[in-house]
Amino acid sequence: MSRNNGQPVSPWRFRLVCACLLLGLGAVIGRAAQLQIVESDELRKAGRARFQRHVVVPAHRGRILDRHGEPIAVSAPVDAIWAEPRQVLAHRSSIQPLAQLLERAPQDLERFLQERANRGFVYLRRHMRPDQAARVMALGIEGVSRQREYRRYYPTAEVTGQLIGYTNIDNQGQEGLELGFEEWLVGRPGTKRVVRDGHGRIIDVGDYLRAPEPGRDLRLSIDRRVQYMAYRVLKTSVLQHRAKAGSAVVLDVTTGEILAMVNQPAANPNDRSRLSPASQRNRAIVDLFEPGSTVKPFTVAAALEAKRCSPNTPVDTRPGYLRVGRHVVRDVRDFGVLDVAGVIRKSSNVGISKLALALPETSLWSLYRRLGFGEPTGVEFPGEVPGELRHYSDWTRFERATHSFGYGLSVNVLQLADAYVVLAADGVRRTPTIVARDEVPAGERVMSPQVAATVRRLMEAVVADGGTAPRAQVAGYRVAGKTGTVKKSARGGYEDDRFLALFAGMAPASRPKLVVVVMIDDPRGEQYYGGQVAAPAFSRILSGALRLMDVPPDDIPSPRTVVAHAAKDGRK
Repeated sequence: MSRNNGQPVSPWRFRLVCACLLLGLGAVIGRAAQLQIVESDELRKAGRARFQRHVVVPAHRGRILDRHGEPIAVSAPVDAIWAEPRQVLAHRSSIQPLAQLLERAPQDLERFLQERANRGFVYLRRHMRPDQAARVMALGIEGVSRQREYRRYYPTAEVTGQLIGYTNIDNQGQEGLELGFEEWLVGRPGTKRVVRDGHGRIIDVGDYLRAPEPGRDLRLSIDRRVQYMAYRVLKTSVLQHRAKAGSAVVLDVTTGEILAMVNQPAANPNDRSRLSPASQRNRAIVDLFEPGSTVKPFTVAAALEAKRCSPNTPVDTRPGYLRVGRHVVRDVRDFGVLDVAGVIRKSSNVGISKLALALPETSLWSLYRRLGFGEPTGVEFPGEVPGELRHYSDWTRFERATHSFGYGLSVNVLQLADAYVVLAADGVRRTPTIVARDEVPAGERVMSPQVAATVRRLMEAVVADGGTAPRAQVAGYRVAGKTGTVKKSARGGYEDDRFLALFAGMAPASRPKLVVVVMIDDPRGEQYYGGQVAAPAFSRILSGALRLMDVPPDDIPSPRTVVAHAAKDGRK
């Protein structure tokens, strides 16, 4: 046996030490075997429970498309940066570079984190571009993470802003079609398992517990080309006449689809900081007004339906005014004796009042109701204001007269356009729609096709030379329409120097395809009549839409007529 410092080592001690070492080694090996073989499943579960998490996987919102599939609203992927405040505050040296990338002042960021130190989750910035978020994550700061989200983007900006509406920062619809079709457009987020390390970083991605479901696309009836063109024309007209506001609607006669709906003033929904309540209003369906002379064709239609007149029936409008009880109905001048066609062409209040007063009390009210006045159009848009049409039993004799030329009732622009579609569609009314239709609905008959065709012919004279709106003409097309110049109502009556300028019409008059209504609110220039202000805008919108929709012209002069005019010009 060896010696230690000259003293022999006891054999039993040596054996004891070796035995202890062997026992310890055996215990370690046994424990390792137990952990690796016997308890491995339970330990894995415990480890996963500590570091495995369920994370929400966002689903993008459905797109909004025009009738040709062109995008009007899309969802772009962005990132949100969030943090666990205590972990970030534990490494204060990281706050300054983090604040710089977040475009925040370091002291503000530190105060923000301190105020929320007891929370386990706070957003530091939402809707960051992915490349910006990647630079933040490259700092490697403990407690800072990112998650994918989506931001709504509107390629057509203010051109469709009030129609489409917008979403909030959580991608939920707040206004317009984004709100009205929330359930259709919204995506259903999913969840998946991830494993995080001790610093909270994701080191492994597992399977979906529930796969995300993207929102469904919505295809509108809007034609983006017509929408752009109508927007430009309306904006130019409002600026030119220094008007307060304006709206325009273009409808497809055959299907009842809305091809364009534009308003002024407008705002860009991509820049939420500049949105205001006034700029968000879809005035075409929420602003009400008295339609004025634009309803005179319907009064004539009621008289024709009741067989109380024909287009050639004479109407004496002398001496330019008509006493009805204690009130007086006036024309702009004495038109003398007119036929019914002349009453429309000259827009005589006296003449149309005489036609209305000769009708049974229910006739005009009944037609207005069938046209949809006083009730919502049924369009798929939230917040429509339906206008007002009091029951005929509440009308005085004077009110029977004023209702015939558009005072005493109220409509919105879409309601007026919907009514004109009835004239254009040979007396059939179809509910207007903002969603693309694959099939044409049967509709409801409102007036006879003969009466509708007759009224269209009468309205063609309005845009001819000698009518109230020659500026509404469109080269190559027969146009039928009607002007309206309406005094704005005020407390106790009407204002003498504030007006609405209106024009409603259709083309080609031989077989109408499109109806357009233009309303200019409070033009402040020297011109304010509907034929001066709204009719030129109507002409430009209708002309552009007819060509964009490839509608064949119906008023091409024959070669013989061209030669005759050339010869006549030569003699001059």
